[in-house]
Amino acid sequence: MPATKNLCAQISLELHQKISEAREESGLTTAQYITELLTEYFKMKENGGNITMTNNTTRTLAFQISEELFQRIKAHLERESARLGRKVTQREFVLGVIEGALNMAEPMDVDEGYVGPCEAQPEGGDIQPQEEDNPAALGA
Repeated sequence: MPATKNLCAQISLELHQKISEAREESGLTTAQYITELLTEYFKMKENGGNITMTNNTTRTLAFQISEELFQRIKAHLERESARLGRKVTQREFVLGVIEGALNMAEPMDVDEGYVGPCEAQPEGGDIQPQEEDNPAALGA
């Protein structure tokens, strides 16, 4: 383990709040989070202000959602945190949802005969109605 030294600085309450929220979402300790921020800053500075993926081990996925969905997610995270007795982060939740969806979808790929909703149907292959929509299937 490399030698360490304490770094202390007075910052505004507003900046402190932003850092605290982001650190909590990341699931890192304060020391880990600040170290990561400073390391990224100096890498970016060395690169002329450009952020690069130097080790290709992580990538950022960012998107915007509605306020309603955001509030639903926050409420879910609070319930899960209370249920589990530990803080469940947004990152942990989103990664779990994505991994779960991929795990469900990956075994059923095109090579195994699965045709996803966005894939072309075979020529002349009309989509068949479900049984309840098919009068012949209902005996009508």
